[in-house]
Amino acid sequence: MSPLVRTLTRVEDHATTRSEARPAPALRRYVNSYVGFDLRGFPAGVHCGPPGRSLTAVITLSDPLEVAAGVDDGSPVTRFGSVAGGLMCRSVAIHHDGRQQGVQVSLTPLGARAVYGVPAAELAHRLVPLDELLGALGVELADRLRAATTWAARFAALDELLLRAVSRGAGGDRVSRVRPEVAEAWRRLLAARGRVQVGAVATELGWSRRYLTERFRGEMGLSPKTFARVLRFEHAHELATTHDPLPWADVAAVSGYADQAHLVRDWGEFTGRSPTAWRRGEVLLGTG
Repeated sequence: MSPLVRTLTRVEDHATTRSEARPAPALRRYVNSYVGFDLRGFPAGVHCGPPGRSLTAVITLSDPLEVAAGVDDGSPVTRFGSVAGGLMCRSVAIHHDGRQQGVQVSLTPLGARAVYGVPAAELAHRLVPLDELLGALGVELADRLRAATTWAARFAALDELLLRAVSRGAGGDRVSRVRPEVAEAWRRLLAARGRVQVGAVATELGWSRRYLTERFRGEMGLSPKTFARVLRFEHAHELATTHDPLPWADVAAVSGYADQAHLVRDWGEFTGRSPTAWRRGEVLLGTG
């Protein structure tokens, strides 16, 4: 495992601990990152968990996570000790009392097949208990993470147990079922952060746009056009959550929107809020 990166930030009576690590080399096709977080002393509120390129799993280290599949839209709130989600095209609402402690695992779409044994499309727009996908291994994973006393020990446990998950399902065989053209389209969209014409990608792959869209959605759960929009929003969200954020017009220009109005429309679709209302209501802003 690469060296652990740790940051500790204290602002007034707030405390934010965030620790990151890369997974073991054999997992890096399937898992992008591990992030441990311990947030304390914030006002209670609702955190918008934004859509992005990864399938996210969260294992709490304290109280259960209270999550709804949409923000301000009446979606029911469900309590999870550990939860896995697929690719989304809207934010999830994470209700909190000012403290959150847990570990987040970001999987690639290939990781859905390798680790969970299902295509990413089966999890799209869904939140499910992690042990529903991993069985007893998911229960063991949560128990090991909660028993560990350091982030390094937790990340080591993740490596061990996720490698077991891949090995027990012959992950390489599962991943080989992904059409190489779909995997290549996914890589090209990522590399361009969504700023690429889907028709051009299809032509370069020797497929029609319609056929690429059908195959891509069948594997990932989102169409390539929607995934490209998610990637563009993800870039804008990263720019907006820095400690010294750009003005909204600059965020729009840098992340590839036609103008600020275009950004506002997408922001509303993906978060349920305008950019201004999102920033005003996001009490965990700046915690990473």
